[in-house]
Amino acid sequence: MILVTGATGTVGRPLVRALRDRGAAVRALVRDTGGLPAEWDDRVHPVIADLNDAGSLAPALDGIDAVYLLTPVDPEAAQQARTVIDAAAKAGRPRVVLQAATGVGRRTSHVRFFEAHAAGLDHVRASGLPWTVLAPNGFLQNFLALAPSLRSGTLALPTGKAAVSYVDARDVGEAAAEVLTTGGHDGRIYELTGPEALTHEEIAGLIGAVLGREIIYRATTPGRARAALLDAGLDEWRASGLVELYGMYAAGEAATVTEEIPRLLGRPARSLTAFLTEHAPALRATPPTSQPPTSQERPA
Repeated sequence: MILVTGATGTVGRPLVRALRDRGAAVRALVRDTGGLPAEWDDRVHPVIADLNDAGSLAPALDGIDAVYLLTPVDPEAAQQARTVIDAAAKAGRPRVVLQAATGVGRRTSHVRFFEAHAAGLDHVRASGLPWTVLAPNGFLQNFLALAPSLRSGTLALPTGKAAVSYVDARDVGEAAAEVLTTGGHDGRIYELTGPEALTHEEIAGLIGAVLGREIIYRATTPGRARAALLDAGLDEWRASGLVELYGMYAAGEAATVTEEIPRLLGRPARSLTAFLTEHAPALRATPPTSQPPTSQERPA
């Protein structure tokens, strides 16, 4: 039995799907049982638990062989990671597969979202549990959240001229399923990227080509980006964290391209062009006027 935290999220949902496809039994940690994915069948066992409450985690971890540990974007995420790892150690010796961000353990730019990843890595190393880290780059799915800006013909981000090797979250989920269901991964850190690193000017050009109209990249300032995120409804902690993330991109720290996904999955990583072609209808769609768009990005 494999426990998946964040089971309904950007990576968690394709991970659960990939585990089901492999015939694995999944225990999906959720906050409540309302609105569960319709695709979940009797091989997916929802369990309610709170990452802040070690007591609630004990039943979720009972009889588990492996844990996929994905903490939310939250100021308490570092402590949540430690709480889950401690509860796992008390429950037995399940393997812990920790989702971090690319560059974990060697990051030079400060990004508050990633503090939990470094804390989790340090804690799982000290726990005595068998562990593996999956460290993906930024997700291609983030561009779906930027659709309102793209519809206006602009991709505006404070990311400078540096390239980023964005990765499809479905590839991350499938790579996680491979690691969770096969051996030989203990003590490894897999940095997961897309097949190429592209500047945001190049990305804007590819988006425009798929949508059939010009999309212009505008390198905005961190201050303007932060103000726009606050105006869109983000709280100060998350808005400032996103600006830090964009600054890391602008510094060129997310440009590395690795071959980990091809090695793990036996096929190339999904490309931006393929992703955009698949999601072109969603990028073209006009949002309901009753739901104002936001520019929130989900960090890797």
